[in-house]
Amino acid sequence: MRHLIDPLDFTQQEISTLLDLADRIHDDPAAYQEVARHKKLATLFYEPSTRTRLSFEAAMLNLGGHVLGFPSENVSSASKGESVADTIRVVSCYADIVAMRHPKEGAPLRASRYSRIPVINAGDGGHQHPTQTLTDLMTIRRRMGRLDDLTIGLCGDLKFGRTVHSLIKTMARCKNIRFVLISPEELRVPDYIVKDVLEANGIPYKETRSLEESMSELDILYMTRVQKERFFNEEDYIRLKNSYILTKEKMSLAKPDMAVLHPLPRVNEIALDVDDDPRAAYFEQVQNGVYVRMALIMTLLGLRDPKAPKEEN
Repeated sequence: MRHLIDPLDFTQQEISTLLDLADRIHDDPAAYQEVARHKKLATLFYEPSTRTRLSFEAAMLNLGGHVLGFPSENVSSASKGESVADTIRVVSCYADIVAMRHPKEGAPLRASRYSRIPVINAGDGGHQHPTQTLTDLMTIRRRMGRLDDLTIGLCGDLKFGRTVHSLIKTMARCKNIRFVLISPEELRVPDYIVKDVLEANGIPYKETRSLEESMSELDILYMTRVQKERFFNEEDYIRLKNSYILTKEKMSLAKPDMAVLHPLPRVNEIALDVDDDPRAAYFEQVQNGVYVRMALIMTLLGLRDPKAPKEEN
């Protein structure tokens, strides 16, 4: 039995295989509508979510399966003091697979150690968000036709942004990748990411405070919001929340085929008129997230792919 807690739990070849499956689902979703018949997904969301929770639920329903779970901690037995370990033991009796979001880093990992069914980390605090990373990879690959030879700009909250951390760790395994890290000093990428991932693997990167000066060199621009819920001091949030706003004027500085990604939700860091730019890929990401999670559920449950190439059947 396998879990997905960290994006590096899958090898590059396994990720490629999963993205190939997601592409097949994208091209013919009707072929997969009975694949998970009678299977049940439990969504254990201790922290609010719109896209990730609904994406998992849509994925399982699109596969013909069923969904149960809770949307926040205060409607679960956690509000009575039940531990993550006990919750997962109980849920293992009801479901075939679990997607868990938790504000505490490491909670999904702890759950996986007590679970009798596969556990998917749907986001743990400011740590990791592996299924968003898979969604990002699918979007990048479909937009650019590759995952290698790219300059990726990450802009905004790079300190608490779990999607940023997961994407850096995963893309660092690709060939000829370069990162441009755009943030205020207070929200720069954590030192452990810089030292243990970028510098340890000889990945070229630069840190800068200027989005405008970086636009022309980017193949991918990954925008993030400044996350109010991660701040202990509201004054710091107010001071930093409008650090970077992507506008049409700034987009005019970018390559004609650059793709703009965002894990959403956005607050005001991308102006609404950018939505009409063909380089804006963030709502495309939302749809890709459903296909990726369908592929992941199938993979972890070992379900048959009706459209697999003959050599895979």
